[in-house]
Amino acid sequence: MQFDQLKRREFITLLGGAAAAWPLAARAQQPQRVRRIGVFMPGMADDPEGQAHNAVFLQRLGELGWIVGRNVRIDYRWGGGDLEHYHVIAAELIALSPDVILALGYSIVSALQKATRSVPIVFAGVTDPVGGGLVASLGTAGRQCDRLCYLRIWLCWKVA
Repeated sequence: MQFDQLKRREFITLLGGAAAAWPLAARAQQPQRVRRIGVFMPGMADDPEGQAHNAVFLQRLGELGWIVGRNVRIDYRWGGGDLEHYHVIAAELIALSPDVILALGYSIVSALQKATRSVPIVFAGVTDPVGGGLVASLGTAGRQCDRLCYLRIWLCWKVA
């Protein structure tokens, strides 16, 4: 496994809350690359529930040392409930070259999977990811969807 692949895997795991933050000393010794996260939500940008989910997400990223504007950039896209245009929005988000995408809901994850096979997708809000064909099993995600992060983020949002 190449070093870049290892770093990407660590970043994806960290995003889901499954890994500890890198030691501060190690980060201080090297200039950091700003990571890019794509977030695709089904509602509107001013939706109170979507904003609550986003606040929890940003809080947890901050607790793990990922600060917007310093070492991470987040590109948001909102579907507005318009299922017909999810594929267009997914392609637009992929064109921004995110390191990872956070997605909410089956229709959004499905549109993202059709748009890319290389960008990892961390998702929540999918009742049956195996039955829906998003992952091969909960033990082995397959493709680029991360089931471990799916479970942790969903539980975090349900508690908030």
